[in-house]
Amino acid sequence: MDRIQKKNDRFDWTLALILFLFCIISCTAIYSGQTTAQYPDNFVLQQIIFYSVGMIVIAAIMYFDSDQIKRMTWILFGIGTILQAGLFIAPESLAYEVKGAKLWYNGLPGPSLQPSEFFKIFLILALSKVIVDHYAKYTMKTVKNDLILFIKLGLVTCVPLGLIILEDLGTALVIIAIFTGILLVSGITWKIILPVYGTVAAVGGTIIYYIIWAPETLLKYLSVDNYQLMRIYAWLDPYTHKQGAGLQLYNSLHAIGSGELGGKGFYERQVYIPDVHTDFIFSVIGEEYGFIGASVVICLYFILIFHLTKIALSVNDPFNTYVCVGVISYITFHVFQNIGMTIQVLPITGIPLPFISYGGSSLIGNMMAMGLIFSIRFHQKSYMFQDSSKYYRAS
Repeated sequence: MDRIQKKNDRFDWTLALILFLFCIISCTAIYSGQTTAQYPDNFVLQQIIFYSVGMIVIAAIMYFDSDQIKRMTWILFGIGTILQAGLFIAPESLAYEVKGAKLWYNGLPGPSLQPSEFFKIFLILALSKVIVDHYAKYTMKTVKNDLILFIKLGLVTCVPLGLIILEDLGTALVIIAIFTGILLVSGITWKIILPVYGTVAAVGGTIIYYIIWAPETLLKYLSVDNYQLMRIYAWLDPYTHKQGAGLQLYNSLHAIGSGELGGKGFYERQVYIPDVHTDFIFSVIGEEYGFIGASVVICLYFILIFHLTKIALSVNDPFNTYVCVGVISYITFHVFQNIGMTIQVLPITGIPLPFISYGGSSLIGNMMAMGLIFSIRFHQKSYMFQDSSKYYRAS
């Protein structure tokens, strides 16, 4: 028997509060970042508008329950594919290159549209549906059936990956992170997962070895140019390359380090970083609020991820569980990669900091992901007696 709940009880007020705090942090950091920005635009006002649109998106997604979303999954995935593929054939008047990459529909009036930000969310839905449909068809767990599921998931992931990887390595890594996160809870046996990822790790390690110790080999046999290698060397040693490819990272380290424990204070930034309001917004927080302020932001992300994990463990629909895991993987990788690249732990890839970096497509994509979580919580049904074992398969 369904437990009757009031709408207020079903609305996730904790998640709403977390997003409200992120909005305040984002607008404050962007406002301060504008003091040394090279653009005359009022990015704070635009970010508030994007947040407002994001709230409308959340409300719209909450209208649909998981069964309705599941039925729309392939339609949304198809729309994402068409939009992403359309960038390759779009004329310059509709989509022109920015910094050597064609990632946005930026020729129309209004803000630019980056379809890959929405494609990440559509991929989460598609992978979740593939797993649920597979287990509905293959009730017996065998290595063969697991291999079939792995191939299905791989084929679905290859669609956005193939359309994105040549233009945007950062987004491609996010897609791989989403795939990996959902794969690990899909129930596929480790007899398949370990050899695949072991091979990938070995190949990746070999490439890193040649990048550092034998770059001439890569230049000779692979499609790698000196510019790409210089970006890697600038990451490994930004101080040597601070007049060139390492300038952004060098200034970011200088800004965060100069913030020390308590920071310089609001609006007291001194280090100039190009496009600081986007991918390097964390350096603003580190410089103005120091280690304490940066730690507060990181703790807020931990609270968000912990909250999402609790939801994933509490839902009684396998599709919703996989969606939650996909969203957790998506947000976690974004945070880890963005903060990591500003402090030299990871290479610079152009991945924005969720909910804080300026950007319409990225923020609305984040809000779409949160809309799925709000919908799951709002439409979740609890039963007095239920057998949850049928929802999960042990690997």
